[in-house]
Amino acid sequence: MKLVLITGASSGIGQALAARFYQAGYRLALVARRTGDIASWAQTQGFAAERVGVYAADVRQPDSIIAAARDCIAKQGVPDVVIANAGISVGIDTAEYEDLEVMRATFETNNLGVAATFHPFVKPMRERRSGTLVGIASVAAIRGLPGHGAYCASKAAVVSYCESLRGECRPFGVKVVTVVPGYVATPLTAGNTYPMPFLMTPDEFADRAFAAIEAGASYRVIPWQMGVVAKLLRLLPNALFDRVLAGRGRKKRQGEA
Repeated sequence: MKLVLITGASSGIGQALAARFYQAGYRLALVARRTGDIASWAQTQGFAAERVGVYAADVRQPDSIIAAARDCIAKQGVPDVVIANAGISVGIDTAEYEDLEVMRATFETNNLGVAATFHPFVKPMRERRSGTLVGIASVAAIRGLPGHGAYCASKAAVVSYCESLRGECRPFGVKVVTVVPGYVATPLTAGNTYPMPFLMTPDEFADRAFAAIEAGASYRVIPWQMGVVAKLLRLLPNALFDRVLAGRGRKKRQGEA
């Protein structure tokens, strides 16, 4: 029975992906800071205890996630799929000193956390000559949005990092998949005050992401309509792009109502 490891599995996209992979017959290795929430949720779902491992880790702390990964390998084996899903999204204003710390936390979670999650599995997967590493990016990676500088920059970095890693792992039979969600109705988007076209439920997203991962797609925007919109925005000259975004609501800063 195949094994998938998912970070940020206590809510939102991570939780929906866990349910979808379980439905497909996978064993689960679920990683989050709130392990009690994961265990309670898995029990509520009726998941067989022998198919679910729960591990506590903070992806901002490399030693923490690496220890959880090694614990997983010792107890459940090397996963077939590793999904670096844990991420945060908080608005910033560069004029505010305290928001520099928010930017640091965003990059530690969304970028260092991805690399630290993959790190313990790269060598074992290369030696086995099989496995799939999945980075969860965002359409926010395509262009910078007002108030969203930290998140947009971090997700653009996820895209580039996974592209680099894909080239490094390809000769060893290890796949690297970049999944690029549009707007998904999760706690990360609940406070957004601006329009969110093609908003999806976590379950809808998980179904499409599962298909992309199983197919070994190198890069997949979900839903595809959001990919078209994002690419059109990428092609817009800066002057026109700035006009389109004029008056658009900013991402809320930490602590803003």
